[in-house]
Amino acid sequence: MKKKQKTKKSAVKRFKVTKTGKVLFRQQGARHLISKKNKCWLRRKKKLKELVGEYKNKVLRMLGQK
Repeated sequence: MKKKQKTKKSAVKRFKVTKTGKVLFRQQGARHLISKKNKCWLRRKKKLKELVGEYKNKVLRMLGQK
């Protein structure tokens, strides 16, 4: 009997797959000790980034998409 692949719950919390298939993630470094960090840099960090390359396929597999 073949088992179903389970999704990795840690990956579900960290990544978001769009309708077109892009994998988005939140950048690191904007959680704490914010007062000493550059405001322009923090605004850049708030935006979601697209995941590209071979790691994208690994994440999709963890999410049960591929």
